Amino acid sequence: MKYFFIVNPNAGNGRGLKKWNRIRAFLDRNGLDYDIFFTTAAGDAARRARELSTDLEDSADVITVGGDGTVNEVLNGLRLLAPVTLGYIPSGTGNDFARSMHISQNPVRAIRNFVRERRVESLDYGVLTCGDGETVRRFVNSTGAGYDAAVCSGIAKAKRNANGRFPFNPFGRFSYVFEGIRQFLLARPSRGYIILDGDRRVEFNNILFVSSHIHPFEGGGFRFATYADPKDGMLEICVISGKNKLALIPVLCSGRWKGLKSRRGVRLFQCREAHIHLDRGMPVHTDGEVIRNQTDMDVRCVQQQLRVLR
Repeated sequence: MKYFFIVNPNAGNGRGLKKWNRIRAFLDRNGLDYDIFFTTAAGDAARRARELSTDLEDSADVITVGGDGTVNEVLNGLRLLAPVTLGYIPSGTGNDFARSMHISQNPVRAIRNFVRERRVESLDYGVLTCGDGETVRRFVNSTGAGYDAAVCSGIAKAKRNANGRFPFNPFGRFSYVFEGIRQFLLARPSRGYIILDGDRRVEFNNILFVSSHIHPFEGGGFRFATYADPKDGMLEICVISGKNKLALIPVLCSGRWKGLKSRRGVRLFQCREAHIHLDRGMPVHTDGEVIRNQTDMDVRCVQQQLRVLR
């Protein structure tokens, strides 16, 4: 079998390239056939994934080396009706997909498991459609609107501004925490509502953020969707809201250490699809990749149509 790698060499402050070098050494030692593609700009991973999964005659393993954003690009590029299986070796900052799937951070151990055991699971993925009807994005972990997306946007902007000014990326593992504090101070909650499976409407006065999950984690280890299961055909919707922002700090901290459960300031719902409305446009993300501000979004779960290596 030939393995197709899509590598983001700049992921995780250069960890993408370092991990790829260790993977390549393993492949060469074991005489395995592989093809390598390095991304250089946004959209490269999606284009390459689309090329690889178009007109496939034989099955193919497409293995991503990068962060959750690179996985999201590959997912959005793949033609999932093709006989293609997605693999992931984490080398980003958050690595929430790997955390949920228990994929080793050690690249040699991860690729060895893929090659020698080759366990394949069929998992759910999500689809976000924004109110304009033109923005449609798949997501593997989660999509969110409001505070969590503002954090992603702030990190991306800081990295762009720092590009070329530092010989290293100063926004490493703790970037989510630092930016999270800053965006929390800036956050302006919004009124809004969600409609679950087309028939249950729930209104909120002060939404800090609303996120829709296939997997439990986002934001580099925050377990905002404690009960999310990527095989049950359901989304878990998490709404964080409250008139007093400061009272939500313990809520967010519990998401980091314990996982969220329904309590004051937290509402968790399960559904197959949902419509989300916010009275004020707020930033939106899919797996940490930011989309422009939106007021209306539709999310749905596509059940067990994504083949993933374990």
